[in-house]
Amino acid sequence: MRYLHTMVRVRDLDASLRFYCQGLGLTEMYRVDNEQGRFTLVFLAAPEDVELAKERKGPLVELTYNWDAEDYAGGRNFGHLAYRVDNIYETCQRLMDMGVTINRPPRDGHMAFVRSPDNISVELLQDGNLPASEPWASMPNIGAW
Repeated sequence: MRYLHTMVRVRDLDASLRFYCQGLGLTEMYRVDNEQGRFTLVFLAAPEDVELAKERKGPLVELTYNWDAEDYAGGRNFGHLAYRVDNIYETCQRLMDMGVTINRPPRDGHMAFVRSPDNISVELLQDGNLPASEPWASMPNIGAW
């Protein structure tokens, strides 16, 4: 397993970039503008992690800017932790066997979401892609992730 990123929702992308880049000294590694989803993702690395982030796309801070105004009451501005795993199906099965709810099953063989005992959202990303398989392919989402 490898740590990838932490996602934080931001209300003002320019002000946030000023804080994280000019203030803290992080470096913008890349960004994704998604017109259909109406959001921008900006991935930042600490100065000593830039080369590692180029190689592995982690460790990073992901700033998520939703184009439509949204109130992030109740700590909703913190998004999730993300980890790359060797086998997402085995990881999800191990968690289920421990009594963990798979909030977003890995139907696509690539991505799943679970919650920690403290309700922190954790994204699991397959290293590469696995073919879709049951029981995962037909499992519904449960709760929020």
